[in-house]
This record gives sequence, structure tokens and C-alpha cells, in this order.
Amino acid sequence: MDQSTVNTLIQTTHKLRIALTAALALLALFLLVATVSAVKSYRLIGSGVTATNTITVSGEGEVFAVPDTAEFSVSVQEIAKDVKTSQEAATKKMNAIKAFLKEQSIDEKDIRTSDYSVSPQYEWSQGVCTNNYCPPGKQTLTGFQTSETLTVKVKDTDKAGELLAGVGEKGAAQVSGLSFTIADEDALKEEAREKAIAKARAKAEQLADSLGVSLVRIVGFSESDYWYPPAPMYAGADMAYGMGGAETKSIAPEISVGQNKIVSNVTISFEIQ
Repeated sequence: MDQSTVNTLIQTTHKLRIALTAALALLALFLLVATVSAVKSYRLIGSGVTATNTITVSGEGEVFAVPDTAEFSVSVQEIAKDVKTSQEAATKKMNAIKAFLKEQSIDEKDIRTSDYSVSPQYEWSQGVCTNNYCPPGKQTLTGFQTSETLTVKVKDTDKAGELLAGVGEKGAAQVSGLSFTIADEDALKEEAREKAIAKARAKAEQLADSLGVSLVRIVGFSESDYWYPPAPMYAGADMAYGMGGAETKSIAPEISVGQNKIVSNVTISFEIQ
């Protein structure tokens, strides 16, 4: 065998060794990737499968807080023979109410017109019935009523009673809808939720211990709406708002702000084994 043939065989053998080494390296890399993927999938086995062995518990968390914001509605109503006169009379009273509120440091952005209407007023009359005959009734236009309603937000709840009495002195026909809220409720809601979750988890752990099983993971969670109690009532006000009582100094009602209750109800499902 000549030297040229020998050199060719050597080169061919060398290339085969390189190709075999590369193939082995690729196979090792493939096996490594497959192993890692298997390990990862093993760690998450069941994550996409609905759990069949579960227990479901509920918990309630409550937080109490003193309201820092009050809100109420104040209305004026004026009746006159024509629309223009009715509107002017209502506007005069409402402007006086707005001026009073601003004098009491109520921001203009916290005074909102929530309703305005002008409606005809009628009087119904029925003719005298004679000889078993009753003439048809008659509807007569008597004038027009202008109504305007403001919604007022008060950031100093200590002034609520004084404001209710004050708008009455300025000619309000009706004051209603007094309610108390908390300006920033997010932190209180979170606190109530954390209490509810803690109670639910403690209940689940106790139940699992009684059943002789272990909690694996949470597979379901839901939370109900927050609930607020009715607004506190107020008393002691002169209820002659805008009805002959405007010239008499009203007694400011005593407002009991009380506490608002923020409630979170949660339901949690745990997988067990």
C-alpha cells in the first residue's frame, strides 16, 4: 500500500472520529435538555389538571373605621304662573344656598347639580253631576314648578349638622340622603381581606388535621362584595326648610357619625392528599 493511500485512510479515520464525537456531543446535549424538561414538568405535574380531592372553606374579615366624609342632597322647589318667574325664584334660593356652602369652606368641586327640572302644574275639576249625567272633568294649567337638587360632599364631618341647618335657613325645600363614607378605603379593604384569608386558612388547617390529610395548594378563590351599613340617622333639625322656616334660626341637628364596617368574605378551595 503506497503512502498516498495510507494518508487518505488516516484522514478519513480522523474525520469519522470528529463526526462521531460531534454526534455524541449532540446526543448528550439532547439528553440533558430532555432531563431538565422532565424535571421541570415533574415539579408542575397536575398544575393543568383539575384537582379532584379538595376541601372548601370560607372566612370573614371585618374592619371598623370612623367615616371622614359626609354627603347629602339639598333641593329647592318654586311654583309660579310662568316658567321664567318660577326659574328665577328657584335660582335665587339655590344661589343663596351655594353662597352659604362656599362661605363654609366647601370646595366648588364638591357641590354638584344632580337634578334640574321644570314641569307644568295642573288642577283637576269635576263638573256637578245631574240627572244621572256627569260632565267630563277639566284639567286647568295653574303654573310651573322649577326644581333643582345639589349633591354636597363635606370633608369635615363635624360641620355636617351646621350645614344641614344652614341650607334650611336659606330656603331649601328638602334635605335628604345623608351618608358617611371613608375617602381612602383601599387599605381598609386590604386589611379586611387579609383577616378573611387568615381565618379561612386556619379553618382549612384545622379541618385537614381532623381528616388526617395534608393541604397541597390553593385551587380556587373568590371574594364577595364589601358591605356598608345604612347611614346614621340625624335628629333635632327644624324641618320647616323653605316652608316658612327660612326666617327662623334653625337648630343644628346632632349628627352621630358612628363607624362604618368594611367586610370581606372569601371562599378558598385547597387540594388535599
